[in-house]
Order: sequence, then C-alpha cells, then structure tokens
Amino acid sequence: MKSKLLYIGTIGCQMNVYDTNQIAGVLAPMGYIGTEAIESADMVIVNTCTIREKAEQKAFSFLGRLAKIKSTNPSLIVAVGGCVAQQEGEAILKRMSHVDLVFGTHAIFRLPELVRRIESSRCRIVDVRLSDTIEFDGPVYGPLTDGQVSAFVTIMRGCDNYCTYCIVPHVRGREASRHPDRIVEEVRMRVDQGIREMTLLGQNVNSYGSKEGLCSFAELLARVDRIDGLDRIRFTTSHPKDLSDDLILAFGHLEKLCHHIHLPVQSGDDGILKRMNRKYTRGGYLEKIARLRAVCPDISITSDFIVGFPGETDDQFQATLDLIETVRYDGLFAFIYSDRPHVPAAAFPEKIPEPVKKERLQTLLALQRGITRKKHQAMVGQVRSILVEGPSRTMPSDETGMASPRIRWTGRTSSNHIIHFAVPDVFLKKKELLTGSFVDIMIEGVYAHSLWGRLIHGPICATPGKGETTIAA
Repeated sequence: MKSKLLYIGTIGCQMNVYDTNQIAGVLAPMGYIGTEAIESADMVIVNTCTIREKAEQKAFSFLGRLAKIKSTNPSLIVAVGGCVAQQEGEAILKRMSHVDLVFGTHAIFRLPELVRRIESSRCRIVDVRLSDTIEFDGPVYGPLTDGQVSAFVTIMRGCDNYCTYCIVPHVRGREASRHPDRIVEEVRMRVDQGIREMTLLGQNVNSYGSKEGLCSFAELLARVDRIDGLDRIRFTTSHPKDLSDDLILAFGHLEKLCHHIHLPVQSGDDGILKRMNRKYTRGGYLEKIARLRAVCPDISITSDFIVGFPGETDDQFQATLDLIETVRYDGLFAFIYSDRPHVPAAAFPEKIPEPVKKERLQTLLALQRGITRKKHQAMVGQVRSILVEGPSRTMPSDETGMASPRIRWTGRTSSNHIIHFAVPDVFLKKKELLTGSFVDIMIEGVYAHSLWGRLIHGPICATPGKGETTIAA
C-alpha cells in the first residue's frame, strides 16, 4: 500500500487533541501517515472547536488559507471535522469551494469509508449524523510522539446539562458513556506503550455511567488506579452539581489520583448561576470546596469563569471577585461571554458592552495573578516531586538566572504545578533518563504561571556539597 501524507490541524480543547489522535488512528490502515509539512500533504484535516467565538474564527481563518494550497495541488483532500463542522454542516461546502469533506463529532469512525468515496469519485460529502449511543467503543488511536509520557482517554461524550450559554450538547450530542472494560483496556494498552500518566476526559466526568447503569466515576477511577505500570491519573471536566461524596473521598485513598481538580464555577452570583442553568448555588459550591480540602489538604483547585454574561451587574461581577478571593484558586481560565448559535443565552436581553466585558476580564485576571504569585512564593524553598515531561519549549533564557548553555526541562507536580529546571548540556545524550522519570526539585524561583527549581534527586542529580550534576547509579 502506497503511503499518503496526512496533516491534521487541531483547534480547541483536550478532547479535540484526543479526537485528532483517533482520526490519525482510523486513517492509518489506509496508508495515511502524519506530516508536519502541510504543503506536501495528500489530505489536510482541520479539527475544529466552536465553544468560543474566537476558536470558530480561527478555524475559518485556517480553512481560508488552505484554498491557496489546494490551487497548486488540486488532488489535495481538504476535510473539516469537530464542532464547527457539526454546527455548520452543508454551509461550509457552500462557503468554501475547496473543502471536500465535512464530518461531525460522531463521524470519526465513519471516516475511512467517507475518504474512500472521495478518493474514488472526487465527490463532496457532508456527514454530521448524531447518535444517542457510542457506535464504536474500541481503542483506536495514532502513534505516540517521541518521549511522550502522558495521554488522554475519552470516557464519555456529549452533555445533558444544557447550560444556557453552551453549544456543546448541540454539537457533541447527548451524554453517552463508554463501557468501563473498554476504558481500562485502552489505558492498559497505552501504559504498555510507555505512558505514565492518563487523563480521563468527558464534558462532565462526574456523571459518568449514570444513564447506562454502569459503575460510578469514583468506581471507574478505582479500577484505573489498579493498573500496573500507571503512575498518575488526572481527569477533566467536573460539573459541580454532580461532584459526589465518593469522588471527593477518592482524593484521600486512591494512590495514583493526582491532587488537583478543575471545578468550573463560571460565576460567583446565584442569580447569574440560575440564568446559566448551572443547577447549583454559590453556597453549595463552597461546601464542596471545603470538603475537598478536608479530605486532601494539599489539593490544587482551578476553575473556569465567564465575565459579561447577559444582565450581569457590577454587584454580580463583584460577587465573582469575592468568590475568587474566598476560594483562592491555584489558577483559572476566564472568558468573555460571546453568543453561540442555538443556545438560549443568545436571545437574552441586556447584553454587556464589549469595553465593560474586557475591563471586567482584566480585573478578574489581575486578581488571580496576585493570588497565584503569592501561592507560588509560598512554595519557594520546598521540595516537590515532578513527572518530567521533556525539554521545555517555553522557558525564556533570560529569566532563569542560570548559566548558559543549559538544557531546560519541565514537569508537573501531582497538584499540576509546572516546574522548570536545568541540567548541563553534557547530559543531552542522556535525556531518556529524565523524560518520564520522577525527580525531586527544590523550588527557587517564581514566574506568573510556573516555577523554577534545582534538581536534587533523580536519575540525573546534583552531587551533595559540590554543586555538580551527575548520573545517579
């Protein structure tokens, strides 16, 4: 079989990253192999996201640039997948004559047949059919990258919550959970390939299995925790209304479960939460935060916020700032509200002016930056264990205070704090000793979103009293 080159551009969240890996996996038997050279590709797939207006604009901008590439290579197959494809469907073909295939969020496993039809007859196809069940539940994924130590596994898809601002149920369908046996099988296969850390993905992992009568999410975590060779488990995303006592207790007794939870709250005001259809109150949310910290005192808590939701008053925004001060998150993601198609909030009156939304966003982010910096400064002088992910691609050389040349590395603590450290260039050829290993770092520096430290114990470590770096026996 002749090899064909496949370029996949991924826009959006972790779930899209996982979907991209599955796309590569289902197309591999047809001879498609990945390439980073888009001009040389036989097929380009844009895996899109529409949860924010900016992500949708980015997808169409990327697609627009492909028109020129196809004009010089008419045999190129251009495909659009993901949430924008599900949302727009046939309209994409009408808008962009160079696009050959539009496939929705449930069509990944139908891709081989769709591509064969295009290859044989050069037809244009739209497949955005949704299903209430998971039609294929086997482990299919592309190859790991060199040195990859962490991976994702989707445990469910879709959402039944219908928050008034959210398009996810409309583009990813109703909630459906995978069978736990298939999930455990997939994790085991990835661990056999060298993965040390797995992140379990779903729009609302807390409600995993409830519709199908499967095990609870806490029970699924316990099964994954027993897999030999796996060192760490993470998950995202949790809906506060479904955060169970069993799941909270899991942070106290599951050895491999990382001490971090992402618990999106969106607003600190009960009135806004009700209009968002979030189905919990500020008080109920704070009670769950308190129980998490009682069970796991060092747990790191992060969250999502939306500013400028229709009708949000200054007092309601102040309630959000007060919640952030009260919880004192380790980090957060904040977004300006934007109308999305098909959602109730798009029709809500009292839209907030853009300048006000932008000002509120900056105020919120400035508050969190101050909290994060204080939390980071409190960690200076402490020793933390990290799983080394590989050489750092983001660490500016002039911020480290370390003599150059040095190899900068990065890893994460159980609580999801990013820590950079350095070793001399002489150890470049020994990088396999570091990537995927657990090392102890003495934290010495603080940055806005990460920390800097000194390697004190690991397969490559400092010689006590000499300040030298050696390979441990």
